[in-house]
Amino acid sequence: MKKKKTSRRKYFKRHILRVLRSPLTYCYIALPLFFLALIQITYAAERGKSMSSPIDGYWHFVVAFTAGYFDFVVKTGIGRLCSLIMLISGILLFSTFTAKIASVFMDIQLKKDRGLGKVKNLSGHFLLCGWRNGFEGILDAVLNSNPEITPDQIVLVNEAPYEAIEHVRAQIRFKGIHYISGDCSDADVMRRALVKSAERALVIADRSRSGGSLVDVDSRTVLSVLTLKNMNPSLYVVAELSDAKFESHLQLAHCDEVILTTDYEDALLATASSGMGYSNVIRELIGDDADSGILIENIPANFIGRTYGDFARSVYASGRDRSILVGLLLNTGNFYQRRKEAVREAQKNPDVKTVVGNLMKVKTLKSNEPVLAPDDSFVIQPNTKAIFVKGKEEL
Repeated sequence: MKKKKTSRRKYFKRHILRVLRSPLTYCYIALPLFFLALIQITYAAERGKSMSSPIDGYWHFVVAFTAGYFDFVVKTGIGRLCSLIMLISGILLFSTFTAKIASVFMDIQLKKDRGLGKVKNLSGHFLLCGWRNGFEGILDAVLNSNPEITPDQIVLVNEAPYEAIEHVRAQIRFKGIHYISGDCSDADVMRRALVKSAERALVIADRSRSGGSLVDVDSRTVLSVLTLKNMNPSLYVVAELSDAKFESHLQLAHCDEVILTTDYEDALLATASSGMGYSNVIRELIGDDADSGILIENIPANFIGRTYGDFARSVYASGRDRSILVGLLLNTGNFYQRRKEAVREAQKNPDVKTVVGNLMKVKTLKSNEPVLAPDDSFVIQPNTKAIFVKGKEEL
């Protein structure tokens, strides 16, 4: 207790000495004394002429200092000089105060425009991390493929040039979009983007830094995913890679989906070289909206635990328009978080063989694993979705 009291006493002593040594302290003391002297001199000069009591002198100062005009018609030279000093002092001080307030608000707005501020009052939003050429096309595709997402629910996080971001935000279709400037692998930057309350994130190969190799780009992608998943394990993360050798790193980081851009491009070129029109088919399957091409839909709860054949017969009996059921997507949603919980539950089992069996079964599962045209006897497990192919509506 004595040590605490001594340390507090020393702290207050240092603080008091710091205040006393500051020139501003003496300015704060001198100004009120100066104005008090002006009031007394003005009243002494105008007593019996324009002012009848000391209160008139104080009221004259308040009006002159704050409103900028004289409530009393001063008649003496000294009174006029003191009143002029009051008026000019009020104008200067209030102008400085107003300019300071305007500067603070302008600084806040400037930081917001340049992505240096913090996103506020946002939850369940979509994080789009990274930057590269053709970014507007990616942003358009995100909005078209997710009609439930509006621009004001998207937060861009990247280190792109300010002019490029302003060009994007100036467009009407992207009005209201949020922007945070910084490295996606920086925890402080992601805190400003409210990563803990976000629902989904797309990490694209960031080529905003000139001169970076593909290895550097993929390394930054892995670091970004690690940061996102460490800060919000329930966040659904999709990441783009250029080299497949980094895929295992993303799986260790519990990335929910991995897009191998180079592999897709190579495969598309290879299939197109056959002259069979594969590229046109793939383009149609990917689609440019949320209502055609490959569609992923929820399976009704009453079909969980039943066979794929039962579900397929129900789908065809419902007479879906221009839709064909082609398979199932297993282990959807926040798969890795559920897998951790399943591992903990398996470890609680007293039977060692059961524990080992359950752990092996859980750890070999893959996130978002597609099964095309499964056997009719295939049992639909929880967190499974249906894969449909739907044609575009004829004009």
